[in-house]
Amino acid sequence: MRFLTRGLYALIFIIFFQTQLLAEYLYKDEIVHRKAFAAQIEKLGSELYQKTGISLRLLMLRELPQGKSMLEYERELLAQFQEPTVLLTFSEMDKEVDIETNDTSLYKYFNRKQVLSPVASPVQAFIMAMVYAKSFETFNEMRKDYGGTILPLLAQKAKKEQVVGKYAGSMYNGYLDIAHQIATAKGVVLENDPGDANQEALFWVKLFFYGFVLYAIVMLIKRKIYKMRHKNEQETE
Repeated sequence: MRFLTRGLYALIFIIFFQTQLLAEYLYKDEIVHRKAFAAQIEKLGSELYQKTGISLRLLMLRELPQGKSMLEYERELLAQFQEPTVLLTFSEMDKEVDIETNDTSLYKYFNRKQVLSPVASPVQAFIMAMVYAKSFETFNEMRKDYGGTILPLLAQKAKKEQVVGKYAGSMYNGYLDIAHQIATAKGVVLENDPGDANQEALFWVKLFFYGFVLYAIVMLIKRKIYKMRHKNEQETE
């Protein structure tokens, strides 16, 4: 009987320990709930911490607690961690993504602005700057703002049954980007880093965007030509 009791306690301990382990780097997941996704985050996060001493945690929230901003919620969580921690947070209902740390010196290991940029490539950034910049200074800033690995994927339309997959892919892409930058800055190589494999998704995003931009430019030129011709015809009449 004692043996069975000890065995039961041991089983409970193992299950509890495994649950805690699986929740270490995918710190909270209220959206995806997929074992493969959790396993990839845990493997990459664990290796990053072992080799750099920096803990990279991911939060997937359905919605922020009522009355709290993203920054307030993140700071509350970050205060609980003793080790150097980078927190990547996504809130579905609030439509927010953010990256914060419990030590400002950690920002030197990765480019926060680049990761959170809504623009994927330099060509896209240049076109956006050409269209929306109202001054040369703004143009210069906008053309340098690219390389986003989360928002360009999140912005893509998806069918209802594909939305969760889009969230998982977008946040994994960003998590991987941050981990890769930290590892590179620390001079280590991550075995669980697939390298440029995750860039394939961004390639299709860029291809779609360029196709759309090219189509818009062609239509704009056609419209201007039509207006010029129409204006000339009215003047001749």
